[in-house]
Amino acid sequence: MAKIQAIRGMNDILPEQTPIWQFVEGKVRKVLAGYGYREIRMPIVEQTDLFKRSIGEVTDIVEKEMYTFEDRNGDSLTLRPEGTAGCVRAAEEHGLLFNQTQRLWYTGPMFRHERPQKGRYRQFHQIGVECFGMAGPDIDSELLILTARLWKELGLTAHTRLEINSIGTSASRRAYREALVGYLSGFREQLDEDSQRRLETNPLRILDSKNADTQAILGDAPKLDDYLDEESLAHFRRLRELLDAAGIQYTVNPRLVRGLDYYGKTVFEWITDSLGAQGTVCAGGRYDGLVEQLGGKPTVAVGFAMGLERLILLLETLDLVPEDANSDADVYVTAMGERAVAAAFALSETLRSELPGAVIVTHCGGGSFKSQMKKADRSGARYAVILGENEIDSGTAGLKPLRSDEAQQELAQAELVSTLKPLLGA
Repeated sequence: MAKIQAIRGMNDILPEQTPIWQFVEGKVRKVLAGYGYREIRMPIVEQTDLFKRSIGEVTDIVEKEMYTFEDRNGDSLTLRPEGTAGCVRAAEEHGLLFNQTQRLWYTGPMFRHERPQKGRYRQFHQIGVECFGMAGPDIDSELLILTARLWKELGLTAHTRLEINSIGTSASRRAYREALVGYLSGFREQLDEDSQRRLETNPLRILDSKNADTQAILGDAPKLDDYLDEESLAHFRRLRELLDAAGIQYTVNPRLVRGLDYYGKTVFEWITDSLGAQGTVCAGGRYDGLVEQLGGKPTVAVGFAMGLERLILLLETLDLVPEDANSDADVYVTAMGERAVAAAFALSETLRSELPGAVIVTHCGGGSFKSQMKKADRSGARYAVILGENEIDSGTAGLKPLRSDEAQQELAQAELVSTLKPLLGA
């Protein structure tokens, strides 16, 4: 019988990999908590119309990438391809938005049927941050400042750069879209295949085409900032002032747009040059019209999302994973003989109570002294506690260092805690 394997592009995260995930997630959780952001958790399956109405029916995501199916009731459901729409739905449904301000964040898997490649998968994990009810550029600035702090916490400040832009209101974008389509229509045959398709569906996305010939054509194209309304221009000017005052370095990229229909005014991307083509590690912007678009009362909003796989790949590529970001044991308690097994469990519980935060592994499965010590070594533990019939009779335990040449000690079991506490920094 053939073995069943994971679906292509949907990867297992193995025990030796989870420590770095926990390390990154812990850093993000700490930074966001420090700014007063609260966690929200949404389902991974939503009604398909939620994404059609928010992302836009003519986007690549809705047209080609969503995992959509009918359930047993005949309802069309979709595995979430991104988190913002679900967060808006949840916040509106539970009365979190009207006449309120909210700073929310979430994490979890997203799903898109793309061609899998390094740093881009069909099931991928994002951390998203969404803020509601604050119209000014101050909250835009805070999002960028807190992200800069996260890069500092992770050691990535020197390896990331910020690009920002304003894409104005929907009215100013419509006017610009007409001008851009008028210009590019004269070069239709010279555009790359994706850009030719986008010319009919989402022409602003042509601005960030990676095709060199298309970029050359765009050199003389109308400029988006020439079509921006005064409110958007003032908002963007103030955002730049706030970033300058905070010492946040950035580049204004007039061709930066976001791929989802709901964005307006501020858009931004944090980019790295250390991962080749997959260079965006965090992106977002304002979406002041989305709540109303999904049936709620008009509510201004701004947010971003970062891909965990790509962020972790960046840390690994740059060798920035700290040595202590692992799940190795601190102490491995061995037990030789039936009496020693019961004593080992009791002693392990005492160590866990008295050494909070320490990882104590109790040997299970029997075996010889030699085999137990091999397992203790493979656990990564710094110390092995040795219990046998002789130790039970004498009320002692052996304490053997596993990562140094120091000699094994024989201690009264009551002395183990006081001896291990300074050694483990507990």
